[in-house]
Amino acid sequence: MDLKLDHHSEDRLTIVEVEGEIDVYTAPRLRELLIDLVNKGNFHLLVNMEKVDFLDSTGLGVLVGGLKRVRAHDGSLELVCTQERILKIFRITGLTKVFGIYASVEEAKEAHGRDK
Repeated sequence: MDLKLDHHSEDRLTIVEVEGEIDVYTAPRLRELLIDLVNKGNFHLLVNMEKVDFLDSTGLGVLVGGLKRVRAHDGSLELVCTQERILKIFRITGLTKVFGIYASVEEAKEAHGRDK
């Protein structure tokens, strides 16, 4: 399975749409996109993972790396994910304590609006 990436901005939040598998082969594309967005001044990222079928340790590393990049600019990187098999990975690794994980883009946008 391939990886489809897209992004758009709403207010001060950049929403990254991810679809497919994030693994050792496709994760570099997500890494490049996150780096490019941060380099262009997008420091508040929301990664929508609702259509992600698979996530491995390489993908986790890309997300953690993206989080470090935005935090260097007092930014945020949060996730939308309701799939149990993906959420389980975040729970097992303890990353639920690191990332804000929301059930929908709307819920994340509301939370982001409150944090401004």
